[in-house]
Amino acid sequence: MSQYLSTDVTKVTTNTLMKMRQQGERIAMLTAYDYSIAKLLDMAKIDVVLVGDSAANVMAGYTTTLPITLNEMIYHASSVVRAVKRALVVVDMPFGTYQGNSKVALNSAIRIMKESGADAIKLEGGAEVIESIDRILSAGIPIMGHLGLTPQSINKFGTYAVRATTEEEADQLRKNALLLQEHGCFSLVLEKIPATLAKEVTESLQIPTIGIGAGRHTSGQVLVFHDMMGITQQFTPRFLRRYLNLSEEIVGAIEHYISDVKENTFPNESEQY
Repeated sequence: MSQYLSTDVTKVTTNTLMKMRQQGERIAMLTAYDYSIAKLLDMAKIDVVLVGDSAANVMAGYTTTLPITLNEMIYHASSVVRAVKRALVVVDMPFGTYQGNSKVALNSAIRIMKESGADAIKLEGGAEVIESIDRILSAGIPIMGHLGLTPQSINKFGTYAVRATTEEEADQLRKNALLLQEHGCFSLVLEKIPATLAKEVTESLQIPTIGIGAGRHTSGQVLVFHDMMGITQQFTPRFLRRYLNLSEEIVGAIEHYISDVKENTFPNESEQY
């Protein structure tokens, strides 16, 4: 892996991602919500760790990302930051902390950065949140944008279906992508949009794009760790590739442990004092 720019740096920064984009090196991003998993991701030299508001689903069992609070995101982010030495750590701003009030947005972003020690924040939306984006950026806080399927707007759209399939919505996404770049976002997540549109948007920008369900022509990819490792089983979209099936292995190991305890074969002579 030494031929990759990102493996040669001691700390991945927003500038590193820009250089990777310029040199055509793909950016690998995964989610983490706790110290132990984040440490493994950093050992594997992941480029970006996203402390996603998907913690609401994965860690807390909610059906949407809406319920998770700012305090809870800071808790998860702090746990991750303590583990990560090398990767860029980006934290999702949760629903209600930046929409409609740019002063609240700035205060929320400052709390995330000060209390967790993260490197950047991520928020969803385009023109409708540009005032909040400007105010946060004015404080020197890096922002990763997010367009396409925006899970915090699930009640508005009423579905997790592919976005920007109409020309009108595709054109709005194109405009928002350029707007976010123009106002200073360092990168952009494109979620669940047609691959041809993601390619077009990526080629129109100078900043890197990170795709999830957006095809292979973005600057990089992101998946939820628990999904790609097969820990969660109920979520099976077309774009998800499972690299392991840990749920079966973990359940099998637990069953083995239960059997050993019931049969009094654990602990054995060498496992006691």
